[in-house]
Amino acid sequence: MSSFHSGGHSGDTFEKLEVLGHELAGKVEQLLHEATVQHLVIKHDGTTVLEIPVGIGAVGAIIAPVLAAVAAVGAVVSHCTIEIVRHDAPVQ
Repeated sequence: MSSFHSGGHSGDTFEKLEVLGHELAGKVEQLLHEATVQHLVIKHDGTTVLEIPVGIGAVGAIIAPVLAAVAAVGAVVSHCTIEIVRHDAPVQ
């Protein structure tokens, strides 16, 4: 996984994570439950396949259809990249 600060808002962190297709849905589900994740972009061979804006308080009724779409993508690709935008908590 690579992590870097670039563009975006101050305090945003951008990461890239390579995953196998069959691991995609599980990894996205894990990321959807992390409080700092703001946006996910799923890419295959450099082409954006799915973008997921993540709102605070995402609930199961919203997550279920998203995970179904992600699982469908994972079923047809052998590997993909997840680009993650995190909004870091302010330092106190």
